[in-house]
Amino acid sequence: MKKVAIYGQNYVKDSTQSALKILVEVLLKYEVEILVEADFFNQQLEEIRNNPFLKTFSELDRSYDLLVSIGGDGTILRAITHVKDTGIPIVGINTGRLGFLATIQTEEIEGAIAQIFNGDYKISERTLLHVTTQPDNNSIGDTNYALNEIALSRKNTTSMITVETHLDGEYLTSYWADGLILSTPTGSTGYSLSCGGPVITPEANNFALTPIAPHNLSARPLIIPDKTVVTFKVDGRENQFLMSLDSRIVTLPNTTIVTIKKAGFAIKMVERLNETFLDTLRKKLLWGEDRRN
Repeated sequence: MKKVAIYGQNYVKDSTQSALKILVEVLLKYEVEILVEADFFNQQLEEIRNNPFLKTFSELDRSYDLLVSIGGDGTILRAITHVKDTGIPIVGINTGRLGFLATIQTEEIEGAIAQIFNGDYKISERTLLHVTTQPDNNSIGDTNYALNEIALSRKNTTSMITVETHLDGEYLTSYWADGLILSTPTGSTGYSLSCGGPVITPEANNFALTPIAPHNLSARPLIIPDKTVVTFKVDGRENQFLMSLDSRIVTLPNTTIVTIKKAGFAIKMVERLNETFLDTLRKKLLWGEDRRN
């Protein structure tokens, strides 16, 4: 590896700065070019900003060998808006709660980076959702994809919305609910799970349709093949609704037709050889139990 990008959230915690300092020290041992996302870099301590070996980036291209995300799973969701379809592998350093994507703890940085540079890692390709609207909406732009989920929800009202849903052009049903989530396997452990959706392993070729607080009792989460083209049409008392793409939110008029399908590219997540989804899931479940006790 010759060129490594580092990305973090715009707000910086002490734990993030500590992880960044350790990461930079470790990477310098491998004599690679290190570039830190410009906004993230400008919020760092003077000690880091004055490091002559660090450069900054605002856009990524295919010349990068690796992107290291410092934060949590949400940070990785934002990082993919920089990575886009470049194919740059992403590895996540976790400075928050236990995550499914950011799994390397601060004290594991040196060992994990050594494994990666020695080639002792695997790549997990993660499916994304690609969305288009009719008519086009300029606020979506070229980041019209999501790693976790795309959700439609009500706006400025306590009334539910109706989401007319078609699969490959065939009418499925009209969900009467607070909203509706279409999630990838990666996103199945996020918003969808909190709304009663199923956990899907990352290798599965499926999406999950999960209603948010449905009024019709027959509405249940539905697993569909990821080759399915899903079309939504929203109706409600308000003239607008919200559409979220992971953590990005846009407002759309009810006249909008939303079409979602599998994206033409995947995100490459770097995983250690001894790391599995089921192991992370078990740790997450135990962490949740510990939090309740």
